[in-house]
Amino acid sequence: MKRAGRWLSSLWLAGCLVGTGCSKKEEAPPHPAAELPAPDDTPARPSGAPEGAVARGGEAAAKPPVAVGELPPEEPGVEPEAPSGAGSPSAGAGAQSGGTAPGGAGTGTPSGGGSGGVTPENPKNREWTTEAVSLDRRDVPQATLRSVRAGAHPDYDRVVFEFEGTQLPGYRVEYSKEPAVQCGSGDPVTLAGKGQLQVSFTPAKAHTDAGEPTVATRELKPALPVLLELKRTCDFEGEVTWVLGNKSNAPFRILELREPTRLVVDVKH
Repeated sequence: MKRAGRWLSSLWLAGCLVGTGCSKKEEAPPHPAAELPAPDDTPARPSGAPEGAVARGGEAAAKPPVAVGELPPEEPGVEPEAPSGAGSPSAGAGAQSGGTAPGGAGTGTPSGGGSGGVTPENPKNREWTTEAVSLDRRDVPQATLRSVRAGAHPDYDRVVFEFEGTQLPGYRVEYSKEPAVQCGSGDPVTLAGKGQLQVSFTPAKAHTDAGEPTVATRELKPALPVLLELKRTCDFEGEVTWVLGNKSNAPFRILELREPTRLVVDVKH
C-alpha cells in the first residue's frame, strides 16, 4: 500500500512538471533599462573659467565691468585735432592735473564758429609764437569762466580755461612789457619767473549775478618746467584776465576746444 502511494505521488509530480509547471513561476526576463548605467543627476560643469576670462572677486564680482572712454584733450595721451587748413600740433602726453575742478570728457575738435555771425577760430593762432595773438568777438554774449587748471606735457606746459555754454569769448594773449597790476585798484601783482604772459577774455566774467566767484581760486602755483605761477588780475566790466608767470618769454600757442568749451594756452619748454 505504501509503495502504491509513493508511486502515485511520483506520477503526479512528473505530470505537473511536464504539463503546467505549477510548482513555481518562471522569473520575468530583465527590462532592457536595467542593463543601462545609472544616470548622473549632476550636469557637467567646466573645471575652470572660460578661455580669456579674468578672475573677479569681492566687490568686483557683484558689478559689471566699467567701460573706459577717451580722456579729455588736455589730459594724458590725447592731442587736439588741428582745424581745417592748419598743421597738426606736436604730439604730447602725460599731463598732471592741477588747478580747480577737472574737465569733462571732450572730443578734441575745434570750437565751432562762423554760424550766426560768430568769428571762427583762426588756424594761425595754433602756431608757436612769442608775438601777441588775439581774436575779436565783441558781439557774442558774455561768457562765464568756470575753471582754470594746468598740467605738464613732455614738450610744453598747458593751461586750460573752461567756460560755461558753447561759445568762447574773444581773447588776447601776449607777453606784457609792463609789470602786471590789478585792473580795479592798480596795485602791482608779483609773479614768479621773468616772463609774464597775459591772457585776457572779452566779453567775459568770473562771477555770478550775485557777485560770487565762479572760480574758487585766484592763484595757482603748479611749479611746472616753464609755468611757475598763475594769478587772476581782472574780473571787471566784461573783462577777465589771468597772468602766467613763466621762466622766460617762451613760445606759446592757442587752441580752441569744445565739449566742454575751452581755450588752451600751451607754453613751450
